[in-house]
Amino acid sequence: MVAHADPIRPTVSRPTGTPVIGVLLAGGLSRRMGGGDKALRLLGGERLLDRVIRSTAGQVDTLLLNANGDPARFGPCDLPVVPDGVPGFPGPLAGILAGMDWAARHRPEARWLASFATDAPFLPLDLVARLLDAATRTGLPLARAQSAGQAHPVFGLWSIALRADLRRALVDEDLRAVKRWTARHGVAQVEFPATPVDPFFNANRPEDLAEAERLLAAVG
Repeated sequence: MVAHADPIRPTVSRPTGTPVIGVLLAGGLSRRMGGGDKALRLLGGERLLDRVIRSTAGQVDTLLLNANGDPARFGPCDLPVVPDGVPGFPGPLAGILAGMDWAARHRPEARWLASFATDAPFLPLDLVARLLDAATRTGLPLARAQSAGQAHPVFGLWSIALRADLRRALVDEDLRAVKRWTARHGVAQVEFPATPVDPFFNANRPEDLAEAERLLAAVG
């Protein structure tokens, strides 16, 4: 049986002086995994969700979980669970908007929202700090991670000031593609090394989860 105690917060590179709200995106249907909650699948005897919490909780001021349905299934992760505010499972942008709405209600002083997928067990501990640095240096309202030249749009930093525009895009335009919406505003790219393991490796399918087990055994 796997214990789910309060997540251990490792030493991380954390932004100072700028409140950042984090949202874990677990609102999808996980079709490629065969349905259910990918975040609750086990890797090395531990839920993917708990691994991601441990990597990200120390990087933000408040961490949320975006998920639809009964929040009780996430058990003692002890995070606020915020469902999509837009019906029909419209994708990660709806989770971003849900996080922005929560922040506007509960942490109005926060300017930034950081987002993380919950099927990526090897995330870098300086992710948010580097995204915030890139957004600050460039003056852009968005920043996203990339590795090996590939962009990872859901591992990003989002200006909460864009909340109304994002709602219009989702509700009035039925826009779903993250890259199309971010291209309207400008996004800073932050490159992360992809060796010895790509930090944004994600377990979308059962065979990906098997590969994650292999990588975990090989490099820890």
